[in-house]
Amino acid sequence: MQEQQKLGTVIATEDSPSVSEFSFVIHGGSVKRGQFITVKTNEGTAIATVQNIFKTNRYFESAGSVHEYSKSSDMFSAFPVKEWEYTVAETKILGTYTNDGSLQRASFPPSPGSEIYEVETSMLNKFLGLDQEKGIELGEIQQHELKAKFNMTKMLQKHLAVLAMSGAGKSYAVSVLVEELLLRPNEQGRIAVLIIDNHGEYSSLISDPLLKDKVEVIDASEIKIGVPNISAKVFAQLCPSMSATQVRELNNIMDGLRGSGTFDVDKIISAVESAEMKENVSAPLLAWMHEIKAMDIFGEADYPNFDGLLKQGCATILDFKNVLDLRQKQMIVAYISRKLFNLRRKNSAPPYLEIIEEAHNFCPEGSKAEHALSRGIIETLAREGRKFYANICLISQRPVQLSTTALSQCNTQIILRVTNPYDLDHIKKSAESITQQTLEIISSLKVGEALVIGEATNHPVFVKIRKRRSKESHGEKLEDYAIKFEKANKKLAEGKDFI
Repeated sequence: MQEQQKLGTVIATEDSPSVSEFSFVIHGGSVKRGQFITVKTNEGTAIATVQNIFKTNRYFESAGSVHEYSKSSDMFSAFPVKEWEYTVAETKILGTYTNDGSLQRASFPPSPGSEIYEVETSMLNKFLGLDQEKGIELGEIQQHELKAKFNMTKMLQKHLAVLAMSGAGKSYAVSVLVEELLLRPNEQGRIAVLIIDNHGEYSSLISDPLLKDKVEVIDASEIKIGVPNISAKVFAQLCPSMSATQVRELNNIMDGLRGSGTFDVDKIISAVESAEMKENVSAPLLAWMHEIKAMDIFGEADYPNFDGLLKQGCATILDFKNVLDLRQKQMIVAYISRKLFNLRRKNSAPPYLEIIEEAHNFCPEGSKAEHALSRGIIETLAREGRKFYANICLISQRPVQLSTTALSQCNTQIILRVTNPYDLDHIKKSAESITQQTLEIISSLKVGEALVIGEATNHPVFVKIRKRRSKESHGEKLEDYAIKFEKANKKLAEGKDFI
């Protein structure tokens, strides 16, 4: 067994050591903020995390003395200044492994003078509850050479939220997650993946030779919702001013059309025109049906066939980059999510993970029902999905705008860089184990660094997201795109002049 490296010595301060915290003088420079360390106590081996690090030097404690000495001489040559400089780490005790190997809350502090050691890899792995054998590898635990492999059930079955500001690496981290799910061996348990992709960021998963046969991309602008499969209430959601009488009349017409085979919105319009109903009922109903027809998302049958959309070990990407209208997006997501959940409840579809990019647009907090068509089913999935192995992953750069009902059910959160104070406050309220020091680290994370917190890990842990196997979807630089656009317009203008 490799000998543990000694990192420092516990010191006595006014408030520590205590059962919750202590400080120690660092020997050398091998200690980093966020690092896990150990110290022996009367109870066993306490494990702690470094919360803060600061330097001190008694020669520089008095501002007046420093000012006077600097006038007359060089302090560094007149006094042994460097010999009195030392570095102190402040730590938080997380628990104690007793002599019988059990983990318990610390009830006795370490003694001043106790030696601090780096944590053994096996102890840290056990403490965090990682799954090195079958876990999902997101990257590496920061400050430690330990793979961040999280148990799939613990991470996903009670739902997952990925929160960060734009450009912090949310889609990159989720792409790594999808790669892990698609490359899992059969014997480790595989699930299907559905991705609601707003900007075509996940299509590049196909670039990996090992993934190209496991990924299907569907242009969401070509999706059609089969009118015979829905009720008049669905149309009423799109037209909230529709009265109860009009909904009832529309439902009667649709029931009649079902008896004669398939039908679409055009046939409903024709049936309304020929039906005997009052003009104050039929006129607005016709206007609304023409408006619904113009949305171009309804047809005689579902396209594609959603019954076979999910396959174990495979991902289906619904690419919405060509769909601009938010209501159309919400209606498609609501219909497909409800359809798949019903199939899963009947055991007619495999266990799956539904990943929803920009979830605050599909499941907003506080918006009226007509502006949140997909919120109901997403909240239902959040509350009930785990019972049926229908799991969701909500991705958002504005967690404060995301439904608290849905977010509160996401028992694991991956948090990348967030700087908005309202979002930070919202995150802190949703996760009790996040301290003020942790929030400060979150706001200063680099791209690709993340905090994993919740069901997936026994303690909040910072992770460096691993490099993707598949090609990353890079947007062009603003300067490059501006040059390309100007050249294209110049060629177009020259062509017109030539004609």
